[in-house]
Parts: sequence; C-alpha cells; structure tokens
Amino acid sequence: MRELPIGIQSFEILRRDGLLYVDKTARLLDLIEHGRIYFLSRPRRFGKSLTLSTLEAMFSGREELFSGLAAENWVKEQKEHPYPVVRFDMSALGDPATAEELNSAIIEELENIAEDKGVKICSSASCGRTLKNLIRELCRDRGSAVVLIDEYDKLILDNIGDLNKAEAMREVLRSFYTVLKSCDEYLRFVFITGISKFSKVGVFSAMNNLLDISLMEKYSDIVGYTQHELEKYFDEWISFTAEQRGKERTEILSCMKEYYDGFSFDGSTRLYNPYSILSYFRTGEFNNYWYESGSPSFIVEWMKERHIKEPDEYRHTVVKSDFLSSQEIEYASPASFLFQSGYLTIENKQEQLLTLDYPNREVLDSLSSMYLKLIYKVEGYALLGNEIWKALRKGDLKRIADLYNTALTGIPYDDYFKNRNEFWYRSLFVMLLRGAGIIAYSEPHTSKGCADIVIQFNKLTVVIEFKFAAKSSEVPLKKLEGEEQMKNRLYADNYAGEGRDVKTAVFVADDELRQIVF
Repeated sequence: MRELPIGIQSFEILRRDGLLYVDKTARLLDLIEHGRIYFLSRPRRFGKSLTLSTLEAMFSGREELFSGLAAENWVKEQKEHPYPVVRFDMSALGDPATAEELNSAIIEELENIAEDKGVKICSSASCGRTLKNLIRELCRDRGSAVVLIDEYDKLILDNIGDLNKAEAMREVLRSFYTVLKSCDEYLRFVFITGISKFSKVGVFSAMNNLLDISLMEKYSDIVGYTQHELEKYFDEWISFTAEQRGKERTEILSCMKEYYDGFSFDGSTRLYNPYSILSYFRTGEFNNYWYESGSPSFIVEWMKERHIKEPDEYRHTVVKSDFLSSQEIEYASPASFLFQSGYLTIENKQEQLLTLDYPNREVLDSLSSMYLKLIYKVEGYALLGNEIWKALRKGDLKRIADLYNTALTGIPYDDYFKNRNEFWYRSLFVMLLRGAGIIAYSEPHTSKGCADIVIQFNKLTVVIEFKFAAKSSEVPLKKLEGEEQMKNRLYADNYAGEGRDVKTAVFVADDELRQIVF
C-alpha cells in the first residue's frame, strides 16, 4: 500500500516520496484551458494548499512529478516554456500586531520570493506596489506570470473579534490584491483560495474578471474525495482496515460515510474531508480528526458577539443561492459563518434557494464539543462524556440524569436567565451526548410521532421525553404528562423492531432548581 500523505501540502514531496495521491489534475487542466483568474473558498483541511502546490508544479513544467497522472502530457509540453510562478501563503506571515507590521511582512515575503526566483526588485513602502514590481520583473523574459495566493483572508479572520483591527488589516490586503487588476496584461493565470468570501477585501470589488468557482457544479469536487475516489484510490487501505478491525468492507464503508461523507458545495456532489479520511486510515478509529486538528477560533469569537442559536436550530436552514455574494464581516449571519467554515453544507439546491445542514456525524459532534467547551464552558465535559458512556453500557438512566445535572451546575447564571425553556435544556443535553461521540437524534420524525431525544448505543435505544417546569411544584404533573405522551404516541414501539433493547425516560427540567428530575 502507498503511504498516506497526512499533513503533506507539497505536491513535490508527495510525488517524490511515492505517497498516495488522488489525481485531481484533470480538473486543474480544465481550469487552465477555460479561464485565467479564479477564486475558490473551502473549509480548512480540504486540500486547498496542495492544489496550489500542484498548479505551481504544472506551470513550472515539473514533468518528472506527473508520470501516470491526467496532466502528464500537458506538463511535458509546458516544460519547454515554463512560467514564472509567484506562490504566496498568507498563513506564513505569522500574527502581525498592526496594519503596518502586516504591510512590512508582505513586502519581506515578496523580497524573499524575488531572491528565490533570481530577480532584483525595487521594494516600495507599499506591499501592493512591491507585488507589481515583482510581477513585472518576472515577466521580462517570459512575458507573463502565474500568481497563486493561499488563505487570502487569514489575517482578517484571525482578528474577527476586533473589527477595527480587522478593518485595518483589510485595507492593507485590499491594496495588495487590487494590484492584480492593474497587472492583468502580465498574468497568465491567477488562483486565489480562502475560507470566506468578503467582497470588500478588494479581490471581488476590483477584479471584475475573477471567476468564483466555489459553488459551481463543474468544479464541486476539485478538492475533497468523492465516493468513487475513496473506493478507487484507497481500495487496499479499506480492505486492510476491515481485516484489522474484523469487519466487512461494506460495514467499514458505511461507517465512513456516516462519519465523514456529506460535504457538498453544489447540492448534489458529496465529498469526504481528506484530512479525516487519511487520519482514519492511519489509526483505524472513528474520531473527530477535523475538529481536533485545530478548531477555527474565529467562528467562536464572532458568534460570541452575536445572537447565536443552539446547533439544532441551524438544521435545514434555507437561504438564497447568492447568500455569500455580499457578506461582510460586519453583517454576515451565523449560518454564513458556519457554512464557510465547513460546519454547515448544502443539503440540496432548488432554483434560487439552498438548504443548509450538517454534513456528517463528525461535524455535528465537533460543533457540540465547540459549544460545550467555548460557549457554555462546561467544565470537564469530556470526562462527563466518558461517564455517560459507562452509564449507557449499564442502561443506568438515573446516572445519566445525574451526570447531566453536574454539567448544569457549572453553567453561568446568565445563560440560564437567557434560556428559560425546554428547548435549551434539551439542546444542551444533546450537545453533551454528541460531544462524547454518542449517536443522539433530536426530535426524529416517525410515523407514530416525534420523541424529543433518541439515543442509539450499541444494542440499546433510549427514548427520552423532555418537559419544562417553571416551578418545582409543577414537576410531578409535567412528569405525568410526559409518561402519558410516550405511552399514547407509542414512542418506544417505533424502535422495537431494530434488534435493540428499548428504554424510555421522562426528564423534567426544574427551572427553579436548574436541575433535571428523572
């Protein structure tokens, strides 16, 4: 089996060392042959940097790296007339404290690129003019150059919690990106990537010839793995993992789909996150690799300042198909941020409307962990999750209620004051379960009714009805209501034929005591 390229963003290293590569060069050739200036937004860890590295090797004519790939012949011809390539990674600039430091850092990086390319440039006090000087020098012999920019929005997103600082960074970046418009005659190809799309940055307002392919069906799979690619390129790894885990291939593939498939940027093509797939094959364990590799803190910082909703409230959110076109930092909705960062994806597309939802179990569990840790600050939520696993193994629902009460005890009073309703208590409980990696459904619809929460754990199904009591004196009546509701609507019967034991419970949220009564 070929070794897995975990964390490798260099196409040269990947090919030179014979690592596993999912061939995307046919898609890149199509871009090259049908346009010049492109923009692509995708969540982190989706392969954007590797894509730019591949494009750099293609335009540089690195024929030896493309043997057996779709672009082999094109690169062989390109070797005779390679283009100078400026590849600029905004994440390499560190964390400049001011706009002036950012401007200086960009100029220094451009000077380093010029030195590597063997040209001398006249540096300017402006990073934009310095970029223009570099492009013109590189074009003296070849006539035109290629510019590849990675993570164009990183310095803005890193400062999302301080809008004044973010705006100052944006002004510097605008002066940098708008130069590309004035250099149009010198540019053979431009490809810009990032997580978000903010039109005021300058890329979209100045470059009216830039084609945004982020939501185009034709390029929906330009990064990420399709089901076909997974089974074709990872065939040996799938068989190896199945053998090691003592499971059938079909079972492994089914679990992988549940955990990691489902990202869509056109409403029809479904994709796996490459980092999660590579990490899974390395360990053979189903974990939340994408979130654990580094949660996007800009999401949390931004949402803390807004009226955020519970995770389940964003399910099946309907937006207009152009909902990203005019989004700015100041006005973007939480749904927009969740989509651009990869937590929400396109469930389906109908004419001018998009329906957003969570792509898979890994993402939903990860978002629950993010809320517990960073928004509600539930102390020791991971340890509580482990204890809930133990209680579920024993079918001890009383213990689960007690553990939930432990979590409730640590939540600040202000959060209770803002969220005095059944939905909040129920949502927090579901987040606690999902954060522990336990399969939990909120209000799953069946032909016989809709229970509040359904937990599926090994050979056990737990059906829970939540009730809310504003005062402790109301608890007995609310508990009786819940029991009658479960009995009359046959909630447990919906799951009796699944081959699992079925247990039911009524959890009453006593808002006066801020505790759950079982």
